[in-house]
Amino acid sequence: MPRLQIMDTTIRDGQQSLWATRMQIGDMLPILPKMDRVGYWAIEAWGGATFDSCLRFLDENPWERLRAIKANTPNTPLAMLSRGQNLVGYKHYSKEIVHRFIHAAHRNGIEVFRVFDALNDIRNVVDNAEAIKECGGLFEGAISYTISPVHTLDSYLEYGQQLKDLGADTIAIKDMAGMLTPYRAERMVKAFNEEIGLPVHIHCHYVGGMAPANILKAAEAGVAIADTAHAPLAFGNSHPAVEMIVAALKESRYDTDLDLDLLFEISEYWEEMRKRGHYKRGVSSLMHMQVYSHQVPGGMMSNLVSQLEVQKAVDRLPEVMAEIPKVRAEVGYPPLVTPMSQIVGTQAVFNVLTGKRWSVISKEMKDYVCGYYGKAPGHMDKEIVAKVAGDSEILDPSIAPGTLVTTTYDECAAEIGDLAQSEEDVLMYALFPNEARTYLSKHRVSEKVDFMLEQESSATKEDDYVDINQIRELVRVAEESGVGEIVVEEEGVRIAVRMPGQGAPAAAPAAPQAQATPAPAAPAPAAEAPASDRPANWKPVVAPMVGTYYEAPAPGEPPFVKVGDEVAAGETLCIVEAMKLMNEIAAEEMGTVREVCLSDATPVEYGTVLFYVEPHDPAPGTSEN
Repeated sequence: MPRLQIMDTTIRDGQQSLWATRMQIGDMLPILPKMDRVGYWAIEAWGGATFDSCLRFLDENPWERLRAIKANTPNTPLAMLSRGQNLVGYKHYSKEIVHRFIHAAHRNGIEVFRVFDALNDIRNVVDNAEAIKECGGLFEGAISYTISPVHTLDSYLEYGQQLKDLGADTIAIKDMAGMLTPYRAERMVKAFNEEIGLPVHIHCHYVGGMAPANILKAAEAGVAIADTAHAPLAFGNSHPAVEMIVAALKESRYDTDLDLDLLFEISEYWEEMRKRGHYKRGVSSLMHMQVYSHQVPGGMMSNLVSQLEVQKAVDRLPEVMAEIPKVRAEVGYPPLVTPMSQIVGTQAVFNVLTGKRWSVISKEMKDYVCGYYGKAPGHMDKEIVAKVAGDSEILDPSIAPGTLVTTTYDECAAEIGDLAQSEEDVLMYALFPNEARTYLSKHRVSEKVDFMLEQESSATKEDDYVDINQIRELVRVAEESGVGEIVVEEEGVRIAVRMPGQGAPAAAPAAPQAQATPAPAAPAPAAEAPASDRPANWKPVVAPMVGTYYEAPAPGEPPFVKVGDEVAAGETLCIVEAMKLMNEIAAEEMGTVREVCLSDATPVEYGTVLFYVEPHDPAPGTSEN
């Protein structure tokens, strides 16, 4: 029996599970050379939520992060998590984008690709598998483990065989919710070894505390690899501590052979970093323990708490927890893993907060119910399907959802234009257009400023004070206005910003009083007229959540409604983006839109008035349902 091998999850799933993916690259780099000496089977370093979190919260380039990690771990394979056709996003991408992304990840340092689909729909894994085999990476097919009437050992074995047929090198049992139990883990590993014959990799979140026992029983059953994290980023919603597992297996035939003293040295670093950042430890509460009844993953639970905090409704958590199993059953028992955990959890939040079940439905939930995420594991409630789908077309089950996405790389490259200077930049835009454009705009301006400062440095005295932020703002203004040069003089210091490729104007404008144009503020809600100025029968439509108001389905498309439009009950009025989902706000009754209260892309609070609609009186002899 070979020794149990270990994959470290500290800098990806560990920090994603406990620290909301806020670990910066500077926090990792000092300890990576020491982690490279451990002898891990792999270090999970990338993928999952780390990609978009770099852009959304950390002002980091995820590709540069990957290259920096690889430069500091030359002796250890790096692993990433791919969500199948979703890659590292929350929707399906085209085959071309999938292939290009996988190839780019491999050439930037990824060797092990763990690929899962939230619905265990093999069609959503095919493109990843093809690309991984093409570029020479290791393809680890992952099974999303859950408990339901339709998830059985036979169904998992069937899916494992499908992954093997696609060329999987290893099979991962992905227990993202911490619901696996020791003797079930033992049975699954034995069955996979006997019937599938590929090395089995066990991935168990700690949550209710079963994970260490799961690994021990899995090791006895012949599992090849197990996931752990260093103690300061272990336990709770994360994974078992590597120190615990290594110590437990000492002097057994499953001995990992890892240096426990070196592991503790590494953990001392992470503990100091945890204290400096005021990050919490992973702990299991009674609610975590109850995962065996409510089946809500720990990471999903943390997200629910965050959502309810934003909505100022944390006291409603028990109601939401009770609602989640109901929603899950109604839509065919999807495993609660990204993106299905967000889709199901958010629907439960809406059902509770609005007091009207299924009155607010996200675009993502509608797409799932209509089949655009893949095949639901079980049967859906017909009444719910009718209510959610409405007039939308239900996808023919014989059609693979990914084949409907036809966005090309060239189209994305044309849209982002000169902001993208590499294939990685274009792929970043293809996956997260808004976040990538914001990041690239900011950093391309910074690069131009740095270049111009180098060129002009000899003309500026050492004791002259130059406001770099002001220069950056001037560059932005010059880019947007299309002028060749902007000059500002302040307190005797002359700042001339000339755009690359632009010649100097015939005469530089003298502008001793000029000030840098301030950045445009976020659009503010349109001023509401006093209540007395509106007819009493105009009814407000309010935001059911905190989020961002969007007037149209996508940028550049016409708005859903405008003043004077007649709308039917259930017709979409706008979208409020919240919790990474696009939530369609519908008219409650037939009427005429009398006022649109907000500008596009406006942040909204719970209860913000979005529209005023004048209801239509029912025709004589009829009644409204």
